[in-house]
Amino acid sequence: MAVHKTEVPIQGMDCMECTRHVQQALAQIPGVESVEVYLAAEKAIIQHKPGSADLTAIRKAVAEAGYSVPPTDNQDPQPQSPTNLAKPILTLLAILFGAILFVLVVGEGLGVFAQITASIPWPISLVVVILIGYPAFYNVIKATLKRQIISHTLMSLGVIAAIAVGEWATAAVVAFFMRIGDYVEHFTAEQARQAVKDLGELAPQTARLEEKGIEIEVPIEQVQVSDIVVIRPGEQIPVDGEVIAGHAVIDQSAITGESIPVEAGPGTHVFAATIASQGSMRVRASRVGPDSTFGRVIMLVEEAEAHRGEIQRLADKFSTYYLPVVLCIALLTLLIRRDPIATAAVLVVACSCAFALATPIAILASVGAGAKRGLLIKGGKYLEILPKADILLIDKTGTLTIGKPYITDILPVKDRQGIFDSLPITAGYENPQVQLLALAAQAERYSEHPLAEAVRYEAARHNIAFVDIDNFKSVPGEGISVKLDGYTISLGNQKFIEQITGIILGMDELDALRNQGKSLLYIAINKEFCGILAAKDKLREEVPQAIQSIRHLGIQDIELLTGDNQASAAELAEKLGITYRAELLPEDKISIVRDYQAGGRKVIMVGDGVNDAPALAQADVGIAMGAAGHNIAMEAAHIVLMNEDWQLIPEILQIAQRTTRVIKGNIAFTLVYNFIGLSLAALGFLPPILAAAAQSIPDLAILVNSSRLLRQK
Repeated sequence: MAVHKTEVPIQGMDCMECTRHVQQALAQIPGVESVEVYLAAEKAIIQHKPGSADLTAIRKAVAEAGYSVPPTDNQDPQPQSPTNLAKPILTLLAILFGAILFVLVVGEGLGVFAQITASIPWPISLVVVILIGYPAFYNVIKATLKRQIISHTLMSLGVIAAIAVGEWATAAVVAFFMRIGDYVEHFTAEQARQAVKDLGELAPQTARLEEKGIEIEVPIEQVQVSDIVVIRPGEQIPVDGEVIAGHAVIDQSAITGESIPVEAGPGTHVFAATIASQGSMRVRASRVGPDSTFGRVIMLVEEAEAHRGEIQRLADKFSTYYLPVVLCIALLTLLIRRDPIATAAVLVVACSCAFALATPIAILASVGAGAKRGLLIKGGKYLEILPKADILLIDKTGTLTIGKPYITDILPVKDRQGIFDSLPITAGYENPQVQLLALAAQAERYSEHPLAEAVRYEAARHNIAFVDIDNFKSVPGEGISVKLDGYTISLGNQKFIEQITGIILGMDELDALRNQGKSLLYIAINKEFCGILAAKDKLREEVPQAIQSIRHLGIQDIELLTGDNQASAAELAEKLGITYRAELLPEDKISIVRDYQAGGRKVIMVGDGVNDAPALAQADVGIAMGAAGHNIAMEAAHIVLMNEDWQLIPEILQIAQRTTRVIKGNIAFTLVYNFIGLSLAALGFLPPILAAAAQSIPDLAILVNSSRLLRQK
């Protein structure tokens, strides 16, 4: 039976503890198979059986957990409950009374307001405590009825302890700082999800459709695949698609992170959320909305927190045991020291949310910052693995190299100058190399072979004009022949030309060219061999420096895996100073990755994301190069580089190392801070009022430390 997927927005989540409560509530709905709840994206994705988990059941479960599902566009807004209506009023009263009581209690500590605080009747203090702490108390009661312990459980027990010993003003101030702590957590969560919101704001909202010659602006949700979309100068492209008319310069930084604009014309593929300038275009939509490349980018960033690393799982597990441990410390404090005030302080100072926030806030900051530069990181798990990686495996074609051949050598036969001069198309060129290139370009004018594209590109560089040709014939896998000015021009591999000329070709330069891994294109005129063009894929210019940077970052073992021949692989590997394996099939690459993993190695695999997809998925961290628009690459790889720039590889390693340091710093600070706070409170050196104020500091410290990742250079 097929499993359905439902995505619903969730309001009111401020910490990872909130996501666990929502997840537990939704998991109890009959028919639900699995639930993922995302703090940054403020949503839940529910896998369930058909006919189960309708929106009514989801709303009810979320509401019982203490949160809400906002109304959809086609529903009437839900009436606010008395609790929601009272919240703003209670907040104002909490701030007002809390500030007053805080001043009074501090003044009392200084011996200034002792008589004033003593004169406040206990019923008034009780009312103030309830008004200030009502939202937190309400959540604690609901959690307790469900046999759950939440962070406010401890502080609520501290309030009760303060009331029990007659410290009414202290209880009110503790409740006040509970409310302040809520705002700190909410602010921290908002900062964490800001990067996701910034991405979402870049998404196009409307599109201008062309229907029967009339342009109509519609919401993006109404655009369908194959619709014709009109883009004017300065406008945002709303869909992925192919340009069918017009020209423009495209700013693709929202997708690739590359600030240099690119030119687009008929046949060019463009992406949603990019911006057209200096021209207008008509684009046939191929992917729209969430299915577009930008929609996929947003989804991957939103769901990155689902892939939790070992540090995150340890932090979650620690949080589960931390609250019972604090309760035990408080009980021991009461039994040993017989000091209810110190016991209350122990319950108040414990900050469990800081442990839950230590990892995800840093991960979300790095994921969001990376997405703005065209680095899609699918989760903290992979940021955690990268600093441990000790071997890098690299595909060749399309990864280390550009992915298409370029003409590198033009070798005309020396005694064929008379033939070149007799042809009108070549007579105008004095240089025999350019004459041979002109012949090849005319013959390859209509060919679709990759080498033909390389010939045409080189001809354009030499300003060679094209003329009409006759009787174009192609022999698949061997070569082509055409008629031009009464001559027959033939191009192809060595076997093809030898059959035409009837001679065995032999040139001293051939072996040297083959040893350099170059592809050879042989040319003949009227059955006379005239020369050779050699072509080769180009190494990306930034690769040598990037390889050097990767080694400086700690990865010394770098290996080239390619399906190319031994000579080509050896020549490239020697240039880069790395090892290689050649003539590999896709399954061979998977086997190599598995062999290294079986030996305890942590493997990074870098590929173009299409034919390397199996190896990318098998590696500990698979990195897809230049994957903009390729769903296969986005699905298979763990990290996606939208821009074909090798300098992004060492950059992602640096991001991972820095993120790991920040996470470890967050956890270490939280552990030390809570140990000191609990010790001082248990020994009576930290009164409940200061304990209440102190419990909000770790959240702020984690926010400040993690926010540094948003400014990575």
